[in-house]
Amino acid sequence: MEHVTTGTFAADAEAIGALADPVRLALYRFVVAQPEPVSRDQAAEAVGVPPHRARFHLERLATDGLLATSHARLTGRTGPGAGRPATLYRRAPRELSVSLPEREYELAGRLLSDAVAESVRTGGPVLDAVDRSFAAYGRAVGRAADPDGADPLDATAAVLAGHGYEPRRERDEVHLHNCPFHALAQAQTDLICHANLCLVAAVADEVAPEKVDARLEPRADRCCVVLAARS
Repeated sequence: MEHVTTGTFAADAEAIGALADPVRLALYRFVVAQPEPVSRDQAAEAVGVPPHRARFHLERLATDGLLATSHARLTGRTGPGAGRPATLYRRAPRELSVSLPEREYELAGRLLSDAVAESVRTGGPVLDAVDRSFAAYGRAVGRAADPDGADPLDATAAVLAGHGYEPRRERDEVHLHNCPFHALAQAQTDLICHANLCLVAAVADEVAPEKVDARLEPRADRCCVVLAARS
């Protein structure tokens, strides 16, 4: 199954930024430390703030995706006169991760594990499976893009910019100044750089078919892949 993630960095950064407020952080820590969902009043008492202030911060945490909510009557009564259900808060299932520069180690791990699983299942070479796994993701990224009739290089660069590559146009080439798989590429240079080439080339082939070439050109200050307009 192909998964394409876009815009997650900004959303995660905004959500994590919500924890900069000390009261909000204290409420979050209290809620996630409890074995069961907690009410506004329980959280307010634990942190030592008025219930109305706790509600404001808890709702902000829920809006930002850090907490999930449910509703239940805490009195145990039902029917008329039982009162309105209380809002209960618990840790949200969403996972947040922010790194600067932007990295995609979870993505790399998934693509590599998919490749190993394919190799075990089929008996084929694992390196070929790695190339196919990264290329399939690149094609999915390219298909999800809207090039909008732009210059082929600029259109491809715009898509890669949304995935952390930090592309910069230099005449008839685009250099990628960030590698989302940097630490992996440092440890396993040949494997990850070639897989990355497969991913980027697949993006280019989907966004601008037969108009952009991708090649390996490793340098210490940028990603190993360079894009160029095809003659």
